Amino acid sequence: MAESASNTTSFQPTLGLTGLTVNAMALIAPGAFLWLTFFIQASTGSTAPAMWLGIFVALLLCLATAISYAELSKLYPGTGSSYYFAEQAFLNHDKGWKYARISKFIVGWASHLYYWVYPGVMVATLGIFCGYIVGTLWPNFMSASNPGPAFMALIAIVASFAIAYVAYRGVNGSTAVSFAINVIQITALLIFSVMALNYRLSHAPGSVGYQWDAASGNAYDYQFQTKTQMIGGVATPVIQRDANGVPLPELGPNGKPVPYTVAYPKTDASGNFLSHGSAASVVGMHKFNWLMIQATVAILLLVGFESVTSMGAEAKNPRRDVARAVIISLLIQGAFCYLIEYFCANYFLSSGYTMQNAVGSAAPIGDMMVMVGDALFNGHGRAFMLIEAATVFLAIVGTTLACINTGARVTYAMGKDEEVPEHFGVLHGEKLTPHKAIWTLATVSAMVGCAAVSLVFADASAPTQATIAALPQGFWSSWGYLSSTTLSHLPNSLLAITLTSNFGTFLLYGMSNLVCILAYKGRADFKLVKHLLVPLFGLIANAGLLIFYLIEPFLGLGTKLEPLTALGIAAIWGIYGAWYFKSASRKKGKALLVSQGVKAAV
Repeated sequence: MAESASNTTSFQPTLGLTGLTVNAMALIAPGAFLWLTFFIQASTGSTAPAMWLGIFVALLLCLATAISYAELSKLYPGTGSSYYFAEQAFLNHDKGWKYARISKFIVGWASHLYYWVYPGVMVATLGIFCGYIVGTLWPNFMSASNPGPAFMALIAIVASFAIAYVAYRGVNGSTAVSFAINVIQITALLIFSVMALNYRLSHAPGSVGYQWDAASGNAYDYQFQTKTQMIGGVATPVIQRDANGVPLPELGPNGKPVPYTVAYPKTDASGNFLSHGSAASVVGMHKFNWLMIQATVAILLLVGFESVTSMGAEAKNPRRDVARAVIISLLIQGAFCYLIEYFCANYFLSSGYTMQNAVGSAAPIGDMMVMVGDALFNGHGRAFMLIEAATVFLAIVGTTLACINTGARVTYAMGKDEEVPEHFGVLHGEKLTPHKAIWTLATVSAMVGCAAVSLVFADASAPTQATIAALPQGFWSSWGYLSSTTLSHLPNSLLAITLTSNFGTFLLYGMSNLVCILAYKGRADFKLVKHLLVPLFGLIANAGLLIFYLIEPFLGLGTKLEPLTALGIAAIWGIYGAWYFKSASRKKGKALLVSQGVKAAV
């Protein structure tokens, strides 16, 4: 039997606390996001110095929201997460019950702006990641720093459907994959963090260290030989190279290469941020506006803890274990892994590898791994990076898999309620998975992924014309690159799509905090801190970041093309949702407001 025609097939409760936790942790995946999102955060104008504290602020917001989700899951265990919670909270409210249908649709529709865009972001970053690795291994075919858009798009398409197939096979297989991935990625990234911290502590200003060369994708412990050339009418020092593209060393009076000495400059002559002079600078705010901009991006790192609330029907003890899994997953990955990893990566920056190097690279963390690997493993940094890269690849797969599982289940819940086309509310008769939602989401992810990589090196990360001219020529390696001037005036597609997903996140999380307050209002088990003060903080924090997100382009802070693009996409999605809800209700003869007879018993 391919599917349940009568729609009576149901999920099977097979997940305990460990299974639920690892499914949530897979979506937060620090291995994937330290590698991938560092580039996005570095590209947000001049705000990069506040990167670490931006993550900390986003973590506080997420912890407040996680508590709301945990408390809601105790009241309403089931499938659908926020969508289901909104309906039940309003139905059980003495005055707001008649708005239950409208509220759940708004929450469900907003969640799709997050759950249906987020996998596209992940397959796009997987395309960038694979381009970096291929360029590292075969530099004559692909540039590691600037992979070809066509190649990245191909990876995004293949990954979307391959990962969707794992989701289609069933949640138990997904859980086993997620568990293995979490153990491997956390271990690998903590090892890198310790190595990066050791490199910084063992290289005082003026000591001999390494400097990065993006063209060859390697680090060298000597000064580069340069020659002044006129480029675009400007006298520019150009690194001299041998026949293999390796930088030639500057020779001292003794005829030997001049060692490279490390420094920790704050900015360059143009005011661009380069490195942190101290550990206190890494964790500092620097400017409030910078902190807020970094927090609006950093939310991407931490979302996913709520994904497990969509698996209530598959949990053995949903009222107890789902709530615990929500909090545990966020604390392990966000409060522990991310804060350590981002501190070490930011503290590592120096004159040898600056934040501006990170802006110009497809994978700055990969570059850092090569450098620390060369320093600690006698020049075998590339081998170390490739080993770490394998764990990152697994992390990206696990993250995308977890999000497809969650997004498909939210769509499934809406399909069962006939708030979206009914075929989404059908489970596969053998796999017991919402297969039609999964395959539709795979198609959407492929399309979003292709859009995200189309202009990934635009705006602040636009390469110079000389860099574009030096790319290996071919359909997979250079097709799609416009002129440097044109790219610098276009929005960075990956950042724009990321901010679109984040916009949906702020809406969803803010509304979920409000739902928690409403759900516990007037109940005998109401607790002031957990059911009012914490959700209220979460609501205000999400609203504050959302408002800042809206006004940021008009304050001249960071980049403006990407936020405006994301706002346009979100506005179109909202307008279409309102039209669809009204027209579908009219065709089906469904009332917008719930009638008294449907109201649930309090």
